[in-house]
Amino acid sequence: MNLTDELTPVVTIGLNRNSNSFDYSMTELNNLVEANNMQVAETLVQKLDKPDPATYFGKGKIEELKQVVIDDGVDTIVANDELSPSQIRNIEKATNARIIDRTGLILEIFANRAQSREAKLQVELAKLKYQLPRLHTSASQRLDQQTGTASGAGGATNRGAGESQYELNRRTLEKRITHVNQELKEAAKADQTKRKQRDRSDIPTVALVGYTNAGKSTVMNGLIKLLGEDADKQVLVKNMLFATLDTSIRRLTLPDQKTFLLSDTVGFVSQLPHQLVQAFKSTLAEAANADLLIQVVDDSDPHRELMMKTTETTLNEIGVAGMPMIVALNKADKLDVSYPAREGDNLVMSAMDEASLNELVEMIKEKVFKNYQTVSLLIPFSKGNVVSYLNDNTNILKTEYQDDGTLITSELNETDVKRLAKYRV
Repeated sequence: MNLTDELTPVVTIGLNRNSNSFDYSMTELNNLVEANNMQVAETLVQKLDKPDPATYFGKGKIEELKQVVIDDGVDTIVANDELSPSQIRNIEKATNARIIDRTGLILEIFANRAQSREAKLQVELAKLKYQLPRLHTSASQRLDQQTGTASGAGGATNRGAGESQYELNRRTLEKRITHVNQELKEAAKADQTKRKQRDRSDIPTVALVGYTNAGKSTVMNGLIKLLGEDADKQVLVKNMLFATLDTSIRRLTLPDQKTFLLSDTVGFVSQLPHQLVQAFKSTLAEAANADLLIQVVDDSDPHRELMMKTTETTLNEIGVAGMPMIVALNKADKLDVSYPAREGDNLVMSAMDEASLNELVEMIKEKVFKNYQTVSLLIPFSKGNVVSYLNDNTNILKTEYQDDGTLITSELNETDVKRLAKYRV
């Protein structure tokens, strides 16, 4: 196999426990490897009911792995499961190669992709918690590499008399975890304040959720363009797992003046490390606090049912269950099917197709604007500001000029119905 100079060659390994999803999980692992600027030189699998507690693979397979590492000239192995500290230590000793388990790989990807201060803190916290029980496993996983700024604020410490290096490193990590937790709490307070302000504005929120690379960002950009928003509001689209981690929020206004907030959340993946789900709870709070979820699914992927199950599991883990949801079965343009095609809350669609996006908008309107009321208001001529507000912010169905004022029939949300009740006729 020809490997490019830019990508680090690795050997991927996995245990087949007679699971129907094993082949897919290995394909996904290889995609994660590519997302981390690596390239698979060779893949080695073994059928076992359960991993060897000492070396993951059996003894004979470990010897084969050692030879593969030598033959391919690689110095990194990536495992399809989360490994114990002793398994990491023993595999590295046997093969003389660095070992990264699935959790460590995803953490590396997240660390490379985090852009905002909050996302960087969330990833750092997850890495610290992952590293804590593995401090003594490998010289190749040095403390300074894993924690980055561990010697910064809250991390610096003087070595006490008789304190071992392991104890020092552990104390340093624990202090850094405390410090990062505090910073995240402060960031969460700021986000909560912003969220409360949005709630007070009575603007409904819609969150795009789903498997990474299902097309969430393409759906978001399609809606932004369809509704005539500026191109600079569009978000990054890249054919890569976890292309972006930061939640993007856009305010969109429909032709009938109804407004909603649309957020594009971080994508999910099978076996998403628990540390990351916990760390990203504040980011995923956009989904938890939404009025409507749109689960974007790659309908062209043969493993879509597994992807939907992963999304359901992750949403349950962050406390989102029973929320109104539209299932957008995306990428129908890759299939021999008619689209857009709606069945209940499911929509077969393509984010590249204007008719599909228009149908999605109609479904959003049905869900988040169902409590709007059609009311008639008689506005005195002296209250021109009220008429201006209605014209700018509501869907005017009819306007008549009478002797004692302007009679306007409009669609109003619950807040405006209460606020303008004195003008109602």
